[in-house]
Amino acid sequence: MKLSYLVRGLPGHPLHPPLTDVTIGTYTFATVAGFLDVTGLVERNASYAWWIALVVGLCSTALTATTGFIDWIEIEWGSELWKTATAHLCAMLAATGAFLAAVLVGHDGYTQGTVGGGAYALTLVGFVLLTTGGWLGGAVVFVHGMRVLNLVSERFEHAAAPTPKEPTQTE
Repeated sequence: MKLSYLVRGLPGHPLHPPLTDVTIGTYTFATVAGFLDVTGLVERNASYAWWIALVVGLCSTALTATTGFIDWIEIEWGSELWKTATAHLCAMLAATGAFLAAVLVGHDGYTQGTVGGGAYALTLVGFVLLTTGGWLGGAVVFVHGMRVLNLVSERFEHAAAPTPKEPTQTE
């Protein structure tokens, strides 16, 4: 067992992508909860859910970003993959900044049970940046093939195994 497996994941099973599910899901929930409050469809509780979800999203971002950064520093600098991954990183940093600003600007509204227009605008900006970053992250994996083994005939037992094994291409 390699020490790098703890921070990068196993061959063909990197840690960063599944962690993004938590972060993206939490920020998406926050955006929806904020919408429900701003439109008046749900009062008070939606604003609490919005702010708490943003805080949880920021916490999950710490782990998600750490694993992504560890993958990023392994990329050959200046390569096309590096350019795409760097654009992904920049978009995600900008999204995190917008969500952090929404938390800070929106805290007073949260304590009063409402989402302010400025705080929600920051949430929307964060969500657009998050979506852009997700698109670029998808390009890193599905276009450039980063951390993909591409063993389409790999036996199920090996492909789904939670322990590291050398891939065996079967005919």
